[in-house]
Amino acid sequence: MAESKRDYYEVLGVPKDADDAALKKAYRALAKKYHPDTNQGNPEAEAKFKEASEAYAVLSDPDKRRQYDQFGHAAFESGGAGGFGGFDFSGADMGDIFGDIFGDLFGGGRRSRASNGSMRGANLRTSIRITFEEALFGCEKEIELTSRDECKECGGTGAKPGTKPVTCSKCNGKGQVVYTQQSMFGMVRNVQTCPECGGTGKIIKEKCPSCRGTGHTSSRKRISVSIPAGIDDGQSVRIRGKGELGTNGGERGDLLVEVVVSNHPVFKRQDTSIYSTVPISFATAALGGEIRIKTVDGEVAYDVAPGTQTDTRIRLKGKGVPYLRNKDVRGDHYVTLVVKVPERMNKEQKEALQKFREAMGETQAAPAAEEKHKKKGFFNK
Repeated sequence: MAESKRDYYEVLGVPKDADDAALKKAYRALAKKYHPDTNQGNPEAEAKFKEASEAYAVLSDPDKRRQYDQFGHAAFESGGAGGFGGFDFSGADMGDIFGDIFGDLFGGGRRSRASNGSMRGANLRTSIRITFEEALFGCEKEIELTSRDECKECGGTGAKPGTKPVTCSKCNGKGQVVYTQQSMFGMVRNVQTCPECGGTGKIIKEKCPSCRGTGHTSSRKRISVSIPAGIDDGQSVRIRGKGELGTNGGERGDLLVEVVVSNHPVFKRQDTSIYSTVPISFATAALGGEIRIKTVDGEVAYDVAPGTQTDTRIRLKGKGVPYLRNKDVRGDHYVTLVVKVPERMNKEQKEALQKFREAMGETQAAPAAEEKHKKKGFFNK
């Protein structure tokens, strides 16, 4: 039967020089995909699961892997390895693998953590809206949110003053219980959070009337937030120690404040650059001259060069967004100059523009109605 077996490296889809981590990762993916509990009534999946498990059991054991690399499947024929049912898995780290898999499939397993140990609190998230200018130059803001604090009445134990929690008898204060179950590989250990104490390792017989046994109370608080100069839309400010309470003496989590920046009617931002559009007259574009440009620092004077074409882009160095890590260094402000054609002109303006056209050697095209009239008169003749 050795000749009918697939190569173990091929089964796992790894090269022959794969290390332990690569083997474990490949097998874990296959075992999770073809596990009988998620493929009930599928004999093909069961066969693939057994094939992958046999391959991993050999290649994860250094001695068995050396024998396999030298003699192939024949190395285990005398030991009854021709059939999966008689294979020896004692050298493989199956408990570790299947603890992970069962944890993914059923929500338990090795992913459960002892809750009675010191654990950091979760982070809180909120958002705040600021103006375009506030994002550029920074500001101080205040936010209001609901926060949990340790109950002052019971000191966070959750027990009625004068009493204290007792050790959970089901888990002996560990916060976890271990279950064993029979599988095709033997007995598999599965660790789960204790259902009696919820993972705390303690039972509260008389609850604190102030916090009702939770060990904490909630209240509304105002928190000051320092918005740094140069922050962009969607970025967050982290405030240490303003998140959820930790458990069993663990430190508090952090507060993450996401910044929402309002749009500006004139300026657009991209990273540390600012963009805007400024209209200029035809005369200024042709002859040149000084214009006033609005920036985030106020208006600045700029000399337009004679003969400037529409959509010309100029750069105002250092008038952009401050760098987030160094507010003393700033990006640039890019301005697009757009030549504005007058929509209405008086008689004097029209005559002046007509003289300019004639001076440029341009000829005036006849209006469409006048041209049509001339053609009609010619054919009448």
